Amino acid sequence: MQVKKFEAPTMQEALKVIKRELGPEAIILSTKHIKSGFGLMSKASVEVTAAVAEKDLKKKQAAEKDPNFALAYTGIADSCALIPVYGAGTPKDYYPRAKAAAEKALQLDDTLAEAHTSMANVFFRYLELSKSVSEFERSIQLNPNYPTAHQWYGRLTLLALGQFDRALVEAKRAVELDPVSPIGHTDVATVYMYMTERRYDEAIAELRNTLEMEPDFYWAHRQLGLALELKGSPAEAIVEFQRAAELNDDPRVLAFAGHAMASTGKQTEAREMLAKLTEIAKTRYISGYSFAVIHLALGEKDQALDWLEKDAREQTGFEINFIRVDPYLDPLRGDSRFEALVSKILSRSAN
Repeated sequence: MQVKKFEAPTMQEALKVIKRELGPEAIILSTKHIKSGFGLMSKASVEVTAAVAEKDLKKKQAAEKDPNFALAYTGIADSCALIPVYGAGTPKDYYPRAKAAAEKALQLDDTLAEAHTSMANVFFRYLELSKSVSEFERSIQLNPNYPTAHQWYGRLTLLALGQFDRALVEAKRAVELDPVSPIGHTDVATVYMYMTERRYDEAIAELRNTLEMEPDFYWAHRQLGLALELKGSPAEAIVEFQRAAELNDDPRVLAFAGHAMASTGKQTEAREMLAKLTEIAKTRYISGYSFAVIHLALGEKDQALDWLEKDAREQTGFEINFIRVDPYLDPLRGDSRFEALVSKILSRSAN
């Protein structure tokens, strides 16, 4: 695996450089903000540590030599679909680009498993889950040993559908195929968390093992924070959220930290997190879900539902796709307004 540090004025610019040099398969290991100089002469920048497997780097280099190389378009599709997850762009701007690139990849080579996986991912983002299932199944049929197909099929579409046993099988298969993938192990843990039995202990164990393998992988720290809070240990969760925030400026970490603070009675601190998110949202994409979880922990169900309905209405936000299974939304289950929203989203996902 090749690891490299990048420095740029903003996270968005850093991601562009990473994509250009390492390709869309690169993963973000850590981020930190840097200030140089003093007073009015000080300058702020962000330092991002990214990594990419050698095989993915070779794929990128091959794509540069051949503009009709279908894998190049799968890379574009995947990166455009993931950019909003990091708050570096909006779904409205990037999902159409992801769709166009996936369609181009399939046009160039419809026997390419990666292209069908990219298309399945796009359908998931648009909550067209039946189509997403078909594309994932086709991808796995074409190449049963493509880890990302199994990983995303389990972590995304099957999990959103509430097909937990199948989701776990697929997520674990991805890890069998790529045992040193930190995101693969983290996704196995996420499936454990969302299962009907809420298997938090197994999720925590999986995440701790992941962090032994990759101590600075912020996503694992973030997910460990979720598992700890959901298990009933919000103070421990806050420690993990703080570590995740040190490693990456993902604004959703602030949302989950705010939820944990409210859960421990620190309402003032939780509202400070809401204020921070409001300020950040002036310049970066933040899903309504991020605001909703804090309002929910503060006991403000109507405000939480306002934000969730906004995500559903605008068909934006990664988290809204998991509305039927998300443990953070359990306090809303049985509420007539929430159940109406779930029914509306599920009816759309059947397309």
